[in-house]
Parts: sequence; structure tokens; C-alpha cells
Amino acid sequence: MTMTHGTLFKLQPGGSLQGEIRVPGDKSMSHRSIMLGSLAEGVTRVRGFLNAEDAISTLEAFRAMGVQIEGPVNGEVTIHGVGKHGLKQPEKPLYLGNSGTSMRLLSGLLSAQPFDTVLTGDKSLESRPMRRVTEPLALMGARIETQPNGTAPLHIHGNPDLQGIDYLMPIASAQVKSCLLLAGMFAGGVTRVTEPAPTRDHTERMLNGFGYPVQREGATAIIDNSGKLTSAEIDVPSDISSAAFFLVGASIAPDSDVTLRHVGINPTRTGVIDILRLMGANIELLNQREVGGEPVADLRVRSAVLHGIEIPEDLVPLAIDEFPVLFVAAACAGGRTVLTGAKELRVKESDRIQVMADGLQILGVDAQPTEDGMIIQGGGPIGGGEVDSHGDHRIAMSFSIAALRAGGEITIKDCANVNTSFPEFAQLARHLGLQLSVLK
Repeated sequence: MTMTHGTLFKLQPGGSLQGEIRVPGDKSMSHRSIMLGSLAEGVTRVRGFLNAEDAISTLEAFRAMGVQIEGPVNGEVTIHGVGKHGLKQPEKPLYLGNSGTSMRLLSGLLSAQPFDTVLTGDKSLESRPMRRVTEPLALMGARIETQPNGTAPLHIHGNPDLQGIDYLMPIASAQVKSCLLLAGMFAGGVTRVTEPAPTRDHTERMLNGFGYPVQREGATAIIDNSGKLTSAEIDVPSDISSAAFFLVGASIAPDSDVTLRHVGINPTRTGVIDILRLMGANIELLNQREVGGEPVADLRVRSAVLHGIEIPEDLVPLAIDEFPVLFVAAACAGGRTVLTGAKELRVKESDRIQVMADGLQILGVDAQPTEDGMIIQGGGPIGGGEVDSHGDHRIAMSFSIAALRAGGEITIKDCANVNTSFPEFAQLARHLGLQLSVLK
């Protein structure tokens, strides 16, 4: 194991953000392009692929199962598909680093293969809950051994005779839904997955893009094993979760004017825009268009006076990954912001409710964690200080943005994992005007 505590972010307080950038490609779509391209017939070319550790974990897993993949070079990847039944048994366990998406989606796909596999990851990934996928997969006939507390390593005993199920998901989770749809591509009969609230639908859109039929009836996605995947051209839009740091930064820093180009605005992902607008943010969607079945726009954001709100619970699943930086927006917003219905944040790469509350309190912000959210009294001064990101990429980037409104220097510990989702963060943030230095 390499020691990652060595990477520190140091931020000088104040400043404004100005300029135009294109943030890296969407992580969810980068994962899925590799998975579906590998199972397709023919050669799939992907542009805008996110060359970051999580998506590379998925790419390396498919290479280990016999798929020839070239790249990524400048965000371009070429996948020589092996067809739906062409994967080969890997010679050793598949190591997936910090990537929960890779582990949860692959557990569905690999349950139906005619061979066994073992999925492992780093310490953080091996502490994350996996029963939410292994239990419904077991109902389909999957044989997956977990650790006693339901975590990885996962020992998957492949069963080509999975049977479709009708599953009502207890929590809204795109990863669980996607896992079951990928298993459903191989299972006898029909698989129906019903979600309690809308979650990102990149898997369904991309399956359709590869010519594999997925039906939608209300809150239910429906798939069977009769389809096949045909190679496609994929242009991955910029990741709105990465853009979110600059949406907040330009909103809270005076005299800011930032344009983020080619950002994916899939309606299952735009909760962060809706929440910021409710707080008074000035965000314009320009040049709206559709690229490969996904809606895209350029986002222009300018400084605004934000005010606290009660965040509508129906927006929570549409912004689940953006709450760390939304807490920073709340700290800068006049009045009280209340988040409820976000218990899921406690089982992300870190307990994002507790870790953000701890850090905000160190900086002098009145932030009270609750079981399923947080109450923040915003608008007061933000101080300097040293905060710990607990190895969570989104926490590290969020506290970097807080420096724009801080009164003193902020030091953030344990920032190496920013490379899992957004390796260019420091470079792009500096380009826009954030006073950030990275110390190894």
C-alpha cells in the first residue's frame, strides 16, 4: 500500500474565478462505455473518456478478461468488443481501487458468466456496503460470497442460469439498478427494477445507444436476455459532479464569471443546478444540444448573493454526489439551510455528513450533522484552518472551494484520492483563479 497522507492542498484565502474551461468526462458514462463496449459486437470508439483512477479500474478489469482496449489517449479509447458471451476468466482477482461503481456494476455482470471471479479494492472500497447488490442478485440465482459484514472481497461463483426478477429497490441507487439490469441482460425471463425515486439513467440510455432494448414504464426499467449489443460511437459529456465545484465557487466568490463547456445535463443529474438556483444562484444553460442520446449544455455562472433554503427531498437523489460542495454554498448563504433525506451520504467514500460537518466546524461554520442530513447557519465568517478529507476526493475539492470565502489559509490533508475522479482539478482551479498549491 502506498501512503497517500502525503498529498496536501494548501489554499490562500479569497479571490474570484474567471474564464472558460471544459471539465473532464463524466465518470458514470466512462465506466459504462467500457462495460457495454466490451460486450458489444464490433469496435466501439469513445471520446471524452475520463482518464482517472476509477474509470481506469473498470478498463483494466475488462482487459484482464480478454478484451483488447487501446488508450486512453487524449480521452480517446478504442474497445474491440468480444460480444455478449465473449469474456474470459481473469487469471487473478480484479482489483478495483476506490471505485464503488466498478464493483457494484461488475457484480451484476459477472454473476451470469460461466466462470468465477473475485473482486477486491482499497481499504475504503472494502468497507462499503455490498449487500444492496448481492441480496437482489441472490434472488436471481447468483452465488456471491461476501465478508461476514456484507463487504468485499466478493467471491462470485458464475451462474449462466440466472432468472429474471421483479425487484422494488428499498433505496434509490443508480448502482443497484444498473447492476440488476446488467445481470438481467443474461437472465432467463424478464427483469423489472422499480426505483422509489428517480436516479441517473445512463445505463438505460447507453444500452439503447448500443441497440439493446430497455423499456421504461413509470418508475420501472425492464430488460430481458434476447437483445445484443452492437458497437457505437460515444462522446462522453463533461461530468456535472466535477463541474459542481466551479458552479459553487463562481457563485460564492465576488466578481466571478465562469463558463463550463459541454457539461452533461441529464435530468437525473441536475439537482445541483436546481438547488443552487433555489438559493439564488445565477446559472445560465447555453447552447443546449443532444450528444449520443445525452443532453449537453455550456453552463455560465456568475457571482450571486445566496440565501439558505430547506432542500426539497425530491432533489436529493439527483444531487447526491454534490452535497459536500453544496454544504460549502450553504455556509456562504445568508440564513439557515436544512438537508434531510440524505442518509446515503453516510456510506460514500467517507461518512460525508460527519466529515463535512467536522471540517466546517474547524473553519468556524455553524454546521450541525443530523442522522440523514445537516443544518447549517450560513453567512457568517469562514476562517482558515487544517481539515482532513479522510481520503475522500469530493471532500478535498469542496474545502478547496471554501477558501474563496475564507479569512485565512486552509490546509487539507489526505488529498491523493482527487485522482480517482478529477486528476486535473488543481490545474483547472488555478487557471480560473483559485490560489491552490499541492504539496506532496
